[in-house]
Amino acid sequence: MEKKFDYTLEEQMRGLLEQLDAYIATYHGGSVQFVSFTDKIVKVHLGGACTDCPLSDSTVKGWIEGTFKQFFPEEVEAVEHD
Repeated sequence: MEKKFDYTLEEQMRGLLEQLDAYIATYHGGSVQFVSFTDKIVKVHLGGACTDCPLSDSTVKGWIEGTFKQFFPEEVEAVEHD
């Protein structure tokens, strides 16, 4: 018998961000956590080594936002961090 999983859009986004967080933690000593999703904007919080990193804006806008737009092209317009 096949199981069917129904995940909300936010749950799917959190799952994707967990995968990105695992990579960032392993290879860069930083972290990224989901904060909110409103009006096609995903907000995240950067921690660890990402807090003071001069490349944090590039990481968010280039890599994280690009990944979100790839997986959620109709739902996500931008990713922002605090």
